[in-house]
Amino acid sequence: MRYLVRKMWVLCTLCFLLSSGFSQENVKCLIKTSLGEIVVELYYDKAPITVRNFLKYVNLELYYQTSFYRVCNPENESEREIKIEVIQGGNVADKNLSEPIPLETTQKTGLKHENGTISMARGGPNTAQSSFFICIHDQPELDFGGKRNPDGQGFAAFGKVIKGMEVVHLIQKQEDKGQFLIEPVNIHSITQIILYDQLMK
Repeated sequence: MRYLVRKMWVLCTLCFLLSSGFSQENVKCLIKTSLGEIVVELYYDKAPITVRNFLKYVNLELYYQTSFYRVCNPENESEREIKIEVIQGGNVADKNLSEPIPLETTQKTGLKHENGTISMARGGPNTAQSSFFICIHDQPELDFGGKRNPDGQGFAAFGKVIKGMEVVHLIQKQEDKGQFLIEPVNIHSITQIILYDQLMK
């Protein structure tokens, strides 16, 4: 009971901080997977819409027990004209998806799809919801004006891996069929670690 009360207090406080414009420039999130842990830093000051969207799924615990389910590597991209290397995850159940968000292009944010960048997956412009990907090596064709997506708008970068790239590489090496992992890598949880630690002091 005490744990539930404490958890509710933390979540309520986080919601208050988010709604009151609390600076999230240095927010970090811990991604716990079945193959290890990844820490990402989110750039709220550069991509506020995208970061708020990601944190909404994080703080509602909707990424719990999702997975990294798709990988792009030199072998399965060999026949593509524009090749990329990424891992993709965050397959939240349809019933829990929020409305798609406006696309914050790299032209708007000044961010680039560099090694370790975390970015939102999408189909057409303004369709991103929960799925995200992490870049392996620099991927300029995912920036605004890049040719990976025919519309040339690129994708919404919003942060970067600061710890655990070895786990990202390990996920990319898992066996796939048509880029989809035969055994998806479980995402046990994604949690916000900076604000939580501050509240617990």
